[in-house]
Amino acid sequence: MVRIRLRRQGARKQPTYRVVVADSRSPRDGRFIENIGFYDPRSEPPTIRIEAERALHWLRAGAQPSDAVLRMLKETGIWQQFKGTEAPPETETAAAAPEGSEAVETEEG
Repeated sequence: MVRIRLRRQGARKQPTYRVVVADSRSPRDGRFIENIGFYDPRSEPPTIRIEAERALHWLRAGAQPSDAVLRMLKETGIWQQFKGTEAPPETETAAAAPEGSEAVETEEG
């Protein structure tokens, strides 16, 4: 199976990551098919650069993202493009309301 995952780079205690497409059987820092992005968790805010066109190509071809890469794809909006929605799910207020409580709409005017 083909996976979209992170490949660690950088010196000891100074990690940066490449977002790569790789066979799931290859080691974390081993062979990969294509490099499609970059992630730097040490910058403030963390830097995420993913080539949307290539990521969408691989997702449509059946590549499965790892959990960390899935969070990045959702943050950049690429996952919403892949699923066919424009707005991220975090903007929905109904999903944020706790169970058992009713959302009350007020009119301001």
